[in-house]
Amino acid sequence: MNDELKGKSGKVKVMYVRDEETGQKANPRTGKGGRPAARQEESRRSGGSRSARNNEESGRGRPARDDAGRSRGARTHEESGRGRSARDDAGRSSGARNNEGRERRQDDREFSDSPWRTVSRPPVVNDASAEEGAVGKPVIDPEQIRRQRQEETRVYGENACQALFLSRPESIVRAWFVQSVTPRFRETLRWLAANRKAYHVVDDAELAKASGTEHHGGVCFIIKKRMGMPVSAWLKQAKAKDCVLALEDVSNPHNLGGIMRSCAHFGVQGLLVNDASLLESGAAVRTAEGGAEHVQAISGESFADGLEAFRKAGYTIVTTSSHAGTPLAQAELPAKMVLVLGQEREGLSDSAFQQGDISLSIGGTGHVESLNVSVATGILLAEWWRQNA
Repeated sequence: MNDELKGKSGKVKVMYVRDEETGQKANPRTGKGGRPAARQEESRRSGGSRSARNNEESGRGRPARDDAGRSRGARTHEESGRGRSARDDAGRSSGARNNEGRERRQDDREFSDSPWRTVSRPPVVNDASAEEGAVGKPVIDPEQIRRQRQEETRVYGENACQALFLSRPESIVRAWFVQSVTPRFRETLRWLAANRKAYHVVDDAELAKASGTEHHGGVCFIIKKRMGMPVSAWLKQAKAKDCVLALEDVSNPHNLGGIMRSCAHFGVQGLLVNDASLLESGAAVRTAEGGAEHVQAISGESFADGLEAFRKAGYTIVTTSSHAGTPLAQAELPAKMVLVLGQEREGLSDSAFQQGDISLSIGGTGHVESLNVSVATGILLAEWWRQNA
């Protein structure tokens, strides 16, 4: 700063400028401010014109904004009405979808542990579900699974499944294996792959879930059930020496499995039963240890009608009793006979017992009321085999 602007004390001198020189008064305290008069005049003139233009434009714009406001308001009400309608429709559609979803989830829970995993074709969907991307999404069909359960069954156990594969591989629908048994099922795996049958190598827990039991033996098949053969069809292909086993109301799968194992061992191929599907249960087939593949279920109009049909065909009807009847050691068993046994607790019904031509008993100490039905079957069939083999 020049020295001439400083006082004796070294402070800066403050100078005031008159209004006449600038056209605008400066701030007397700070010395700031002020604008040339010409510029003030120009500002007044431009400000006035801008104010006039603003007032004019404001007058013209107000009706336009009013019209636009009314149009926007009308559109807002109209769109709001449509939105409420769309939301109402969407709400109704959403409610219907929620109900349907709850039913499907209930069915899914019902069949969550089922090895039957049939998936139907995607259902026809409405527009609302299409908006949610539901098109093409497969759903589990409970009715189809129920039909499959009636037509198919699970079998498990290494010996049972090996025998089934050798006897009727075409009946296999799906298979599960644990890794440790796959070397012994090498041929089965090759056949399944060649014939495009689904199979899975899983851990023990997954196989227990698929088979429904912890006693699965490392393998499980889903197979098509065999139907019972009519008595007339059996009689057409019967051999000269033929023992048919008739079981009245025997339904315990472990007893049935033991009986089928004894039948296979002693050459008895036909079993007359009330329900042929009982011979195809997983527990029965596993207990039979492969014997189930060497027997055939036979069915008649009723159990009594089946026995009568065999009698007319020349078979001897042989019944059993724990208290009366000819001791087995003294009986002569015919080459063609139907051996009739009943459940352990009740034994044979009166009508079935009265149809017998011969009644047999198995001698013993008498310490127990009777033998297990599968044990008694094994003893009786062994004697028939000894006399007629």
